[in-house]
Amino acid sequence: MIGQGGHGGDTANVLAELAALLDSRWRIPGTSIRFGLDALVGLVPVLGDAATGIVSAYIVLRARNVGAGNGLVARMLGNVLLDTLVGSVPILGSIFDVYFKANNRNITLLRRHINK
Repeated sequence: MIGQGGHGGDTANVLAELAALLDSRWRIPGTSIRFGLDALVGLVPVLGDAATGIVSAYIVLRARNVGAGNGLVARMLGNVLLDTLVGSVPILGSIFDVYFKANNRNITLLRRHINK
């Protein structure tokens, strides 16, 4: 299992790779705009956003396991909920996913917590 018996920073690095895959894996050529599976899979109505929402919730669960407190977990879940709800709007939701990047935001929050 990710991070069992390991250091929180190691878990954060693994989760950061997953977050990058979801939010910023590829770049639109000729631009600085990055996107990931969240925006692509989100094009499939309902199921796409539900699937990426579950993976995003997994990231939050793992953050909880490395010591993220209730306040941080609530903030991270808020990011996931907003991303899932707005992301479920056809086409516009995928555009939102390209710019909001809930998972990358959550990794930033987790790293700040671990570095304290």
